Amino acid sequence: MGGHGGIADAADGRNCPSETDNPAKEIEMEDSPIEQVRLTVPNTDDPSLPALTFRTWTLGLISCVVLAFLNQFFGYRKNQITITSLAAQIVSLPLGRLMAAKLPKKMIRVPGTSWEFSLNPGPFNMKEHVLITIFASSGSGGVYAVHIVTIMRAFYHRSFNPLAGFLLSQTTQLLGYGWAGIFRTFLVDSPYMWWPNNLIQVSLFRTLHEKEVRKRRGVTRLQFFMIVFVCSFAYYIVPNYLFQAISLFSVACYIWKDNIFAQQMGSGDQGLGIGAFGLDWSTVTGYLGSPLGSPGFAILNVAAGFILFLYVLVPISYFNNSYQGKRFPFASSGVFDGQGQPYHPMSVINPKTFEFDPVAYAKKGPVHLSNFFALAYSLNFATLTAVFSHVILFHGRSIVQMTRKAFNREDEDIHGRLMRKNYKRVPEWWFSIILVVTIGLAFLTCLGFGGQLQLPWWGIILACVLSFAFTLPIGIITSTTNQQPGLNVITEMIIGYMYPGKPLANVAFKTYGYISMSQAISFLSDFKLGHYMKIPPRSMFIVQLVGTVVACSVYFGTAWWLLLSVPNICDAAKNPLWRCPNDAVFFSASVIWGVVGPNRMFGSEGLYVKLNWWFLVGLLAPLPVWALSRAFPEKKWIRLINVPVILGATGSMPPAGAVNYWSWIIVGVVFNIVIYRRYKKWWADHTYVLSAALDIGLAFSGVVIYYALQAWLGPDDSYGVQWWGTLNDSSNCDVASCPTDPAIIVDGCPRFAA
Repeated sequence: MGGHGGIADAADGRNCPSETDNPAKEIEMEDSPIEQVRLTVPNTDDPSLPALTFRTWTLGLISCVVLAFLNQFFGYRKNQITITSLAAQIVSLPLGRLMAAKLPKKMIRVPGTSWEFSLNPGPFNMKEHVLITIFASSGSGGVYAVHIVTIMRAFYHRSFNPLAGFLLSQTTQLLGYGWAGIFRTFLVDSPYMWWPNNLIQVSLFRTLHEKEVRKRRGVTRLQFFMIVFVCSFAYYIVPNYLFQAISLFSVACYIWKDNIFAQQMGSGDQGLGIGAFGLDWSTVTGYLGSPLGSPGFAILNVAAGFILFLYVLVPISYFNNSYQGKRFPFASSGVFDGQGQPYHPMSVINPKTFEFDPVAYAKKGPVHLSNFFALAYSLNFATLTAVFSHVILFHGRSIVQMTRKAFNREDEDIHGRLMRKNYKRVPEWWFSIILVVTIGLAFLTCLGFGGQLQLPWWGIILACVLSFAFTLPIGIITSTTNQQPGLNVITEMIIGYMYPGKPLANVAFKTYGYISMSQAISFLSDFKLGHYMKIPPRSMFIVQLVGTVVACSVYFGTAWWLLLSVPNICDAAKNPLWRCPNDAVFFSASVIWGVVGPNRMFGSEGLYVKLNWWFLVGLLAPLPVWALSRAFPEKKWIRLINVPVILGATGSMPPAGAVNYWSWIIVGVVFNIVIYRRYKKWWADHTYVLSAALDIGLAFSGVVIYYALQAWLGPDDSYGVQWWGTLNDSSNCDVASCPTDPAIIVDGCPRFAA
């Protein structure tokens, strides 16, 4: 398994220790062992720069609040826009410099104390800028627990105590901080845990703050950023307003509008996406993030998993009519009855107790899934077990060695040594206090308020155990591949078997078990950004904690306001502009795992019991790759085959479609394989800056277009220019018209007659 070489191999095919290296040998690294980090991150520090200043607090809190409000607002909309922290990163720079120029430098003493501070401690610096961006990332990250509030109000149409919803949002987001404190040594201090996506931020910070001399007939990185930003901002009006069809253009849907098979093959949203394309950066990044932030080997692993799923498993299953799959839409996340009609969960729930009604279920019949959705669950099963076997096989010795070296810093690179030399570490008891307080509030949230969440005390403890157990293995995969497998399915399944027929208990357990792990990963990722940028760890901790509390409050408040004020919100038929696409998937999961329960779906009473074999498939799948890597150690590319990433590649499908994946893969291959290998200097100077500029231009343009045009010109899709290029309805085979035979149409999506 090769000690640290295993982790290095997973991060990059170069600079890896061989299997014969002495694992106990102390490594003294003058720079990072990861090439991408060496090309991007500066190995210097100025500890005299102030970080947590008045400017940081002011601009950081404003950024956090604004991004949280806008992302929750747009999250309910049909065409979602996610405004990342990159937007605040750009806007805060001129504002910070303006404050540095205008604010008085006089010291201000806090009354009754000896503590004093300055509103203007000097020029606006990069460390302040980083902390403001960390504030903003708290506001842009989303609050998963809001889905529970949404499905209760908008899908199940039941009342919900707002204080319970508020505490649920806070506790699920804060719980992961305890796990993050435990695993800092492995996932932040280790130079082999390099968190690829952070390099986009590092590159942009350096572009904005470092002085660069323009080369003859060239442009500086800042000039390059501004050119791309302006182009992205201007261009987005085309796919977002003037010619929406090019966001998702399916050639087959135009040529053979009444041919079901052609539309199943050609639809980029509801089919295989053959011949479909999108000329829109939001199509590339909308569900998968920027491909420019993922290493080339990870992109190839995702491509392999995507092709395996969509072009091998799904067609074989569908066209063989497995599980009567031709009765249902080709690609759908919905739930159906045996006749292919939408399944209404309230028909099998006791309205008084809000629990499963077996008598009503016997009359209604079992829940059915599309073959696409069933196979998506299968691969999720396999991913979970593959995570453990992959980490044990490829990183087992490394984890043991890092545990032994945790306190003597044997494996530090230059960045670790600078941080240890210049700044105080965050004490472990800070994390412990948050963990204890949060668990106590979680008990209050679930057991109080009349037991609205249905989750018993042992469910909270079990969710914590699961989250803790998965944080390290998933953290290793995320920090080396930029791909994060989720725990949503395994948590749904466990509580569904142990406590069936209670939908709120199911989603609450899932949120505590899954999101606390996800928050730990997010916290560690931000801590690694601070590690690269040489931010005092205690300042990072305070900003992350305050930012999380503020963001949770704004997300919940915005959602509650919209749920009470927007008529028919999340009802696609009555209010097509407010479809709540992610909440709809969350609702379907609550029906499958919470109302009906896994035993009636995947257990002895279910239609899909054979899919459980995928747990074994995932457990065994990394073994051949590991065996080949041991048999042929000179072939470094074998170790870059990451089975959990391959199996979990399509975790965003649905709601992501084939066109999203193909666009992401093509852009990623061009930049992070072709350009990275052939034009490495250009790649180092421009790739991450390009990603940031495209993201920010799209985000700003989306907000301006909405408030300047869409919000004022019409309450539905009738605003603006009316022609075939703007009549894009993704539920209707992209932009084409479907056949109208009700025997072969469900929700506007074609399927074969049974």
